[in-house]
Amino acid sequence: MSDSVPRGSSRPGCPDPPEPSGSVSPHTGLVRADWETSADNLLDAVRPYASASFARISLPGAPSWAGPDSDALEGFARTFLLAALRIAGAQGDPAIAGPLLDRYARGLAAGADQRHADAWPRIDADGCQQIVESASIAIALQLTRPWLWDNLPAAAHDHIVQWLGGIVGRQTPRSNWVLFRTVVEEFLAIVGGPHRHDEIVDGLHAIARWQLDDGWYTDGEGRRVDHYNGWALHLYPLLWTDLAASGPRSALAAELRERYRARLRAFLADYVQLIGGDGAPLHQGRSLTYRLATAASLWTGALFDATPLAPGLTRRAASGILRYFTDRGAPDDAGLLRLGWLRPFRGTIQPYSGPASPYWASKGFLGLLLPPSHPVWVEEEQPLPVERRDVLHALPGPNWLVQATHADGIVRVHNHGSDGVARGSTTDNPHYARLCFTTVTAPRSVPTGPVADASITVTDPDGTQTGWGRIQPLGAQVTDGVGHAASWHSPAPGVRIESHALAFGRYEVRLHAVRAPRGWLVRDSGYNLSGTGTATVHRGKRWTSASDRAGRCTAVAGLHGYRTSDVDLQEEVDALGGASAVPYLLAQHPGDDRLYASCLVLSGEPLDADAEPPVVLSVVADEVTIELPGGDVWAWRFAPAEQPPTLVPISRSNHR
Repeated sequence: MSDSVPRGSSRPGCPDPPEPSGSVSPHTGLVRADWETSADNLLDAVRPYASASFARISLPGAPSWAGPDSDALEGFARTFLLAALRIAGAQGDPAIAGPLLDRYARGLAAGADQRHADAWPRIDADGCQQIVESASIAIALQLTRPWLWDNLPAAAHDHIVQWLGGIVGRQTPRSNWVLFRTVVEEFLAIVGGPHRHDEIVDGLHAIARWQLDDGWYTDGEGRRVDHYNGWALHLYPLLWTDLAASGPRSALAAELRERYRARLRAFLADYVQLIGGDGAPLHQGRSLTYRLATAASLWTGALFDATPLAPGLTRRAASGILRYFTDRGAPDDAGLLRLGWLRPFRGTIQPYSGPASPYWASKGFLGLLLPPSHPVWVEEEQPLPVERRDVLHALPGPNWLVQATHADGIVRVHNHGSDGVARGSTTDNPHYARLCFTTVTAPRSVPTGPVADASITVTDPDGTQTGWGRIQPLGAQVTDGVGHAASWHSPAPGVRIESHALAFGRYEVRLHAVRAPRGWLVRDSGYNLSGTGTATVHRGKRWTSASDRAGRCTAVAGLHGYRTSDVDLQEEVDALGGASAVPYLLAQHPGDDRLYASCLVLSGEPLDADAEPPVVLSVVADEVTIELPGGDVWAWRFAPAEQPPTLVPISRSNHR
């Protein structure tokens, strides 16, 4: 865990550490004024990179695949959204809003005018990046309408409507992108611009088809579950209901608003459990460089009265996220958000990410729209779930299992339902294709050879290692204090892997039923420990582990089927940086269907490498039993078959 920044740090955008206990924010020390200061610092830091008209903000860094012109538009649009939240949150107070209104009014007038030297690239092709940025501009214009739009000259109105109107008739990827067209065309309808009813409602119909249980969504077809749930798939539909509230779609907006509010409430009941005791969001999925946007759904719930969380818990969770990043170098010493997570790191980002992409962090400041007197700003912070107790919680929608330990504040999510596989893709994404993600580790996202973290893989004699491909969920549940999640996948012809996770305390037991050719290598790997610059390897009688100077350890112990173990060490291969240590187990597969079992740990507490794992596993004929601490016994019948399940549950009993 990184040391916090001393009080009085001069790093731009970094609030001071928490005040002593007894303040209204005993956990984070942050109040509304700190959020306002952070927003102001972020907006001031980009000014040197703006064009004279302020229509383009060209931040330093490698361009995205859309090119520098689009990246400069992105710099304007995403910081305009933050400026709009600051302006609207201050109710247009001239002392705060005046300079921002001047900058962005000039930028709008120049950027939307195709004759101007700083004109933005037009929305002139299906799926172009300008479609994404148009949504931020439309939302920002609506939020600031009394102070900005209503005071722009008619010529600026015409140019902005023409520019935004380029979206009409354009096709988008079938993902959260469909909602950009929904909100932009609804804004155009409000101001008398071109729009199509069928295109507005298309996005709303699409997300209805992507619903999972308990307020979760997959981002398009397949099983792509990630932070887009919070910062897009819940956010834009509710913003649209505000846009449409007084127009021809008002009845539809009122009906869907209640539906969206109910889904967001269910989602937030799960989501708050994914935040670590240090405020860290779960490190999983794509576009993680948006960082503070992981707080967007928390504020959205408060804004739309669509949250089960107490006001003090909402602020503690959101402020914890802000505190986590600002204490660890984001923004940097120049006040800029760079491409990466805690530090600049290309392995965290996607080809569509440009230098200004991180400024979708603006969504994390939605709480500024709540008045200073709102309970979310004035009630005392309440502890996160992991700060109260250990957590075991099943998420049937994404088929995830949450395992959090109060002693060290670590949240682990056992992933048996999100693969991130897009249609036609054959390449694994390490931010999806892992058995577990946590709030203190990051997946290896730079090629390092055969050892991927938190994975079960098989490798042929030529050294070709299988990936994940599509995952097939088999359920997630918690029974008598033990969490269970399972899935199967077929990553290559003739290969099938069924995986089960049993979680209790800080331990995880994995069962893998593996079908593969004779002589292939089976590797089961533990969590990736990194971020501190050092790693110490321990090879005990039962555990193979690595620990860091912060006291965390990652460890594996073979229970059945494995023959050898080791720790793979790499450098600078993930978003946290430094030495990367991954313990793993290895076996040569005898062919056909075979069973493998292991026990794993990721903990902030010490581990005796010679100690026996706290489980007893036995395999007699075709019956597999696991006895857990306290007398819980889980049993399966190992029944190789062409279709799942291969491990058939027999019984679960307690002999205490």
